[in-house]
Parts: sequence; C-alpha cells; structure tokens
Amino acid sequence: MKTAKILLFVAMAFAAASCKVEDPFVDRVVAPVLLVFDNAVGDGGGFTTEPTVLSKATTSATVSVRILELDKTNILDYKKGIDSIPVTGLALSLTTRAGVKIADVTTDAKGRAVITKTWAEFGVAAPKAGSIVSLTLTGKYKEQSFSKLARLQAN
Repeated sequence: MKTAKILLFVAMAFAAASCKVEDPFVDRVVAPVLLVFDNAVGDGGGFTTEPTVLSKATTSATVSVRILELDKTNILDYKKGIDSIPVTGLALSLTTRAGVKIADVTTDAKGRAVITKTWAEFGVAAPKAGSIVSLTLTGKYKEQSFSKLARLQAN
C-alpha cells in the first residue's frame, strides 16, 4: 500500500514538473531597444527598472534619453561583442503615470530625445529639492510597443 502511494506521488511529481508554467512575477516582454537616461542616478537606467532623472528645481526640467538597438550578431566574438546602434527617427510619448501627456518627441541622428518643460508642465507648481514626478516613456520599434518607467526629481 505504501509503495503504491509513493509511486503515485512520484508519477504526479514528474507530471507536474513537465508542465509549462507561466512566470507569475514577470508579466513583461523584453523591450526591443535600450533606453539610457542622461542625468540619472546610477547607470542611466539601462539596467535600472525605474531610473531617477535629476533636474534643477530652479530652472526648467529636462528629461534626456538615448535609444539604442543592441546588435547581437557578434555576441560570441569577444573582440567585437554587442554593438549599440542609435535608433533615429523614433517617435516617443512622455506622460505622467496618471496619463497626462507631457510631450511627443522624435529621436535625432544620435538616437537622443530631449524634453525640456517648466516644472508646472510636469505637474509641479512649486518645485523644491526632492519634488518627484513619476513618468512613462512609450514608443514602438519594429512593430513592438515598449514603455519605460522613470522618475523626475528636483535637486
């Protein structure tokens, strides 16, 4: 009787292990491009889920981002490696997390998009050091939509 239960348990364990299970914690699709923010704390957001971009509280606020496509053709060649190619002419939309549109912008020949607005246009009437605006940058590249979260912080 015990042997039958053990065999049944082992069979069910193998059956459960062979099933494909969706990851409940990562419901995202990998973005087709790399977004690197200027004036961001740390690495510029390339490897940060939600980078913080710093801008002076006494002047207009600026969000500047470089959009790069990663060419992995030579990934196995240690001398060449992965190449970062600027994405030009890419239409982007910057909004607050509440859905208020800040600006539409297009990347230049170097893959850079710069948005400069007053703090009031970002939704902060009286900016002071530490004021934060939560932003979403969205676009579409090679028929794949993407979005990147960021925070704009006055310093």
